[in-house]
Amino acid sequence: MSRKKSLWCVFALALLSLSGAFAGDKETIAIIGTGDLGDSFGARLAALGYPIVYGSRTPESDKAQSVVKATGHGATVTTNYEAAQQGDIVILAIPWPAMRQVATSLGDLSGKIVLDPSFPWIQGDDGYPDSQALPSSAELIQKWNPDARVVKGIGTMGSMILDDPRTVDGPITIPLASDHRDAKERMAKITLELGLDPVDLGPLRMGKYIDAMQLIYMIPLLQRRDEEFEFYFRRNADWVCQWGDDWSEPVYDADELAVMPETQSPLRSCADRQ
Repeated sequence: MSRKKSLWCVFALALLSLSGAFAGDKETIAIIGTGDLGDSFGARLAALGYPIVYGSRTPESDKAQSVVKATGHGATVTTNYEAAQQGDIVILAIPWPAMRQVATSLGDLSGKIVLDPSFPWIQGDDGYPDSQALPSSAELIQKWNPDARVVKGIGTMGSMILDDPRTVDGPITIPLASDHRDAKERMAKITLELGLDPVDLGPLRMGKYIDAMQLIYMIPLLQRRDEEFEFYFRRNADWVCQWGDDWSEPVYDADELAVMPETQSPLRSCADRQ
């Protein structure tokens, strides 16, 4: 069996092992935005059994109604505020710079998981990408909603991969960052259900580096190359067998990282790598 096929087999088994874990335990997910990313999230999550409520500035518009119809599975659409209040998990599928106006008008989000999948980029004068959100989109959203549990992630690839992860040759790794371990772990399980591979990248301030990864992701596309980047976390790399402890200090949460579902080859022992 080829490596690519074996990876997908491990991935499929991981999905099957979780398939029963969420039956009857599906939170309502509010998707703020009915554009290209919002309707991709809605269709996939609704098919997985999550109750979906879209938020829109114009919920009665033909566009919003057509997204609801295409999503099916009992999805509904209302105002951004009402959707956010109904949702247990709120996905901000909003482009920049409109994010500030939307994310500051959703009411009390205390305790809710708020996912920031946004890609706040703009082309510079030379055509290369720059950030529109400093220090990071997720940190700004957390500042605007201090009692929410903000998680950065999942939007680090195009909506076409969210629509169908099999469009690329193997699992796509999705880095997640948050100051709330439980929120990261919940979003990690949803990430896996979507056919993607989650990894804990640390506290929310690491969101700036996820934003930077997105900028790097865009460069080959803007250069009109045939090749592209896809992030792939190699759990069977040899780094752990080679490094020493004398050149750095471990991160503060090294012993309590979020537990992430593993979808790739098991980590080999150092003895097996000789």
